[in-house]
Amino acid sequence: MQTTEGAVLPGERAPVRPNMDRWRAGLPPDAWPDTLPVSGEIWRRDVFATADTYRAGSATARQLLTAVLIWAYGPIGYGPWRAARSLDADPDGKRLAYALEAVSAPAPDEDALGAAYRRFSDPDHSRLPWLGPGLFTKVLYFVGYRRGLGGVQPLILDRVVAGQLPAEAGVGRRNGWPSEEWLAYLRWAAEQARVRGVEPDAVEMALAIDR
Repeated sequence: MQTTEGAVLPGERAPVRPNMDRWRAGLPPDAWPDTLPVSGEIWRRDVFATADTYRAGSATARQLLTAVLIWAYGPIGYGPWRAARSLDADPDGKRLAYALEAVSAPAPDEDALGAAYRRFSDPDHSRLPWLGPGLFTKVLYFVGYRRGLGGVQPLILDRVVAGQLPAEAGVGRRNGWPSEEWLAYLRWAAEQARVRGVEPDAVEMALAIDR
């Protein structure tokens, strides 16, 4: 398992507080992840739990995507609508499963991470509406992160994180990043984590605001 039940991850400041009834009403029933708490407070550990069940074959790719998007959008009003559009474009989850194949391995390396990133960007096979890099790197993070291993790990790269990165992180754009820039950021974060003695995602959390 990725996380310890009940544990808040080091560096995580607060849970996301979506309107769960509104989300459930706006999404296809088959895509609803029963692993999420009904309390209305969702921590990263809760999304990792869904990712664990996905890799174990007990949750579908659509349920995984829903869990990530609920956490990503939180209380934002258009979140359920956009999530539904992404799900509608992949009714059987095959595009998602194809994109996540490489990062579902026990210890995905840089080649696997780069391949997964490019698959999510590929309009012919895996790209879904309203699922750009700022969101699909969240999916890659929850599925591909291996806590305790250190080194290069998949991390979230969105506009908030990109806006806080120093030049040496290798990210030269505010959105629409090529896979090379994402991998450069992952290498930079891995080195920062090594120096500070923390997990790589704690480096990302320190860059994010209220997440």
